[in-house]
Amino acid sequence: MSSPMLDEAVLAEIAGNTGDRHRPLMFVNAAIHTLDPVIGDFPAADLLIGTNEIVAVGTGLHTAAEDDGAIVVDCTGLAIVPAVVDGVAVAGLRVRPADRVGALTPGNPATFALVAGPTSGRSVLEMIVWRPAQAAAIVVDGEIALVNGRRLTPAPIEPQPGPRSVESPYLGMWIDETGFLHQELTADGRYDETRGGRPHAYQGAFWIDGDRIVYRDDLGFWAYGRFVDGVLHHAGYVLRRR
Repeated sequence: MSSPMLDEAVLAEIAGNTGDRHRPLMFVNAAIHTLDPVIGDFPAADLLIGTNEIVAVGTGLHTAAEDDGAIVVDCTGLAIVPAVVDGVAVAGLRVRPADRVGALTPGNPATFALVAGPTSGRSVLEMIVWRPAQAAAIVVDGEIALVNGRRLTPAPIEPQPGPRSVESPYLGMWIDETGFLHQELTADGRYDETRGGRPHAYQGAFWIDGDRIVYRDDLGFWAYGRFVDGVLHHAGYVLRRR
């Protein structure tokens, strides 16, 4: 089932929201999973972002939208979840000190995904790290990087500390049982996914530690998988090397 679509007229307004009079964005009527144990979750609430940070999260923010001069994005039927997850929390890895947990806390970077909701419990974590393709939108540091199934200009990628050379028995092309998903792992530490015949649907860096693989997409979100008896389990897919 596809995710609800965001209003294209509002997206056009956001695209023109540049310059000195940059207006804040307010995402309203969403189920919000902050991953902050103090703030908790909201079955229906709003999230306000400034240039690149979360300004406020909670119920009733939309009543001040006009006062704040905010562009309102209706998220009815969607859940908002963090789109940056620390490798330690997800798969026992820390790639570099810049990795951070992306809790939706005021003052944190405005990096999150809008996915079909409501979600709860384990399904929240799975949406964050397993199923980015189901997102209605992915926001990276306040900029919409993917929306309604199409990729916009990618956000800047944190620089890597020099060229990478990966030696692993898991390098090569992996294809799921239905042929829908093709994922190539190359020796320069990069992956390239084809989904449903759509080339370069997702691209980014990967790290392998034992039987675990952690991905960081160029859009900014994280995902992970596990190798079991020569089979790659990733995003609900079962892939074998060809």
